[in-house]
Amino acid sequence: MNWERSAVYRYLRYLWTYRFTAGGKWVIAGLFFSAALGSATVEIPIYQIFCALFVLLCVDRFAGFLLRPILAVRGTFPAQATVGQVVTGRYELVNQGKRTAYDLGLRFFRLPRSFSASEPETTLGHLKSGQQLSTTVGLRPHRRGLYLLPPPRAYSTFPFNLTRDGRSQAETPKVLVLPHFHPLAGLDIPIGTRYQPGGIALTSNVGESPEYIGNREYVPGDSARRIDHRSWARLARPVVREYQEEYYCRVALVLDTFVPPRRRAGREGFADLEAAISLSAAVADALSRGEYLIDLFAAGPELYVFRAGRHTAHFENILEIVACVEACRRNPFETIAPALADELTNISTVIGVFLDWDASRRHLARTAVEMGCSVKVLIVRDGETSEPIDFDEGQVVPLTIAQIRQGGIEVL
Repeated sequence: MNWERSAVYRYLRYLWTYRFTAGGKWVIAGLFFSAALGSATVEIPIYQIFCALFVLLCVDRFAGFLLRPILAVRGTFPAQATVGQVVTGRYELVNQGKRTAYDLGLRFFRLPRSFSASEPETTLGHLKSGQQLSTTVGLRPHRRGLYLLPPPRAYSTFPFNLTRDGRSQAETPKVLVLPHFHPLAGLDIPIGTRYQPGGIALTSNVGESPEYIGNREYVPGDSARRIDHRSWARLARPVVREYQEEYYCRVALVLDTFVPPRRRAGREGFADLEAAISLSAAVADALSRGEYLIDLFAAGPELYVFRAGRHTAHFENILEIVACVEACRRNPFETIAPALADELTNISTVIGVFLDWDASRRHLARTAVEMGCSVKVLIVRDGETSEPIDFDEGQVVPLTIAQIRQGGIEVL
């Protein structure tokens, strides 16, 4: 039998996480302690303490049940948040009952492990029938990802602040937690341009494009399809249209997500992976401020291939992608390498954000060099790599997790 799925476990968890307040939990502890002492000896009248606590708890439950309010919770919670930064939802409580509701509160219960309340539990006061009051609820996310939070619950702790009672209705918020990163002041990467077939679709008509840029006199060998007949008739000599060639600087950002199966994630995830994702976001942010096409390759349980830059997509879309990337428990370069190899002929520069250095990563970097790409590798790791770094064909920059988290990197 799975104990966590049993009705007894769910009910006890409900009592501990919602029904009893901090004061109520102390009363419960006092009941068990006094019961244990009272059963050991009858010489000390410890049973009087037990009876007093038991009567106090019964009165609180009886009064709370009879006077429990009927509340409606109206409001919204932000759809996006950032790791480590408090996100606040604004709500209105409406008393739909016939009696005044006392000692009201609003709070999220049974939050995911990656969330915590930003403020201690407080009492909002009382609310007469039909009236409403406004309040805020703040949460602090500790890990990126897409989360379906439990709906906030409105309650009353009247009369002794030992238990919570109340019936409320609220929407279930869905929150996308984006990775936190420190923007880079500059990014020193070897750049170049390559011919891009279908460049007009890649750039959305921004910057260089195959569009008309002017006329010039006809030169033997020019395509007859480019002849401008109106200008020829006006100037009485052959004239052709001139177009700009489709050359762009296209950068591939390769994110390493491999984490050995034996490792277990903490509350904030895997420290090196989260640092690598933050660094990737910072690099993508620096590239998005320039005239680059950005191809993101990230392998989690699925391979993510995403293109942005030059108005094809926004930087926020890249953040949304990396926010949902999960750790890959087997070497992802077996998946990334074929997908990247198909694009290397059109890519100018490859930036690799790696968690380690070994034969598979070396092979990927050298394949990019052989295809005519400039390569820059950023290794996020505390300590030595699995194999010595022997890559002279490009730039290799080792970085520690603390450097990325503390924002001590201004230029890469």
